[in-house]
Amino acid sequence: MFNISKEDYLRVIYKNYTAGSLVTATVIADKLNVSNAAVTDMLKKLAKEKLIKYIPYKGVELLQKGMELAISLVRRHRIWETYLYKIIGLPLSMVDSEAENLEHSSSDELINRLEEILGYPEFDPHGDPIPSKKGILPKKKKSIPLSELEVDEQGAVLRVNDDSDEFLEHLTKLGIELNRKIKVVERRSFDNSLLIEVHADAPLRGKKEHSISEKYAKNIFVEVKSKK
Repeated sequence: MFNISKEDYLRVIYKNYTAGSLVTATVIADKLNVSNAAVTDMLKKLAKEKLIKYIPYKGVELLQKGMELAISLVRRHRIWETYLYKIIGLPLSMVDSEAENLEHSSSDELINRLEEILGYPEFDPHGDPIPSKKGILPKKKKSIPLSELEVDEQGAVLRVNDDSDEFLEHLTKLGIELNRKIKVVERRSFDNSLLIEVHADAPLRGKKEHSISEKYAKNIFVEVKSKK
């Protein structure tokens, strides 16, 4: 059985892995908030176990054994996140850490049952894809950062970056979540911040205006729903 640190490393490598490119040690250190030296030591261990291919000073890629394990870990994590958000009602900023605590002690049978209870969701509350039992990912819709919408354009939220709890807490305060429609009302030229309309779903139907920084807008990804 793999300890938590190995599982965390594999999940971070998987999440930041793109076919044809390596995940650098610096990226892993940043995501896990650990030193480069600690990352190097762990990567050497994972390489010895044939989970990754590690090229010093360049980066790593997942080998088949490591990929299969990483996909299983990601599936468990994202199903737990979805359950905690939709059924338990935890805020978006809490589901990641709580899911991490639960995923390590959950059997495949429990994870499959949670998936069934949730109606076989394809994406977690952040909009990240949930692998099926066979490791197959759902097809993604085309999206762009909210920061790229023009004034008077409207988009539906498909995904938000989950690296910052502060960011996720702010989204909750603004009422921004998956599938929520957002319209750009104004773009302020001096700092590229946006004035946006966040449209509420039934039964609360309505819209509220909020200001949002360019940095935050770049971390919200939307499917364009209407043009100018």
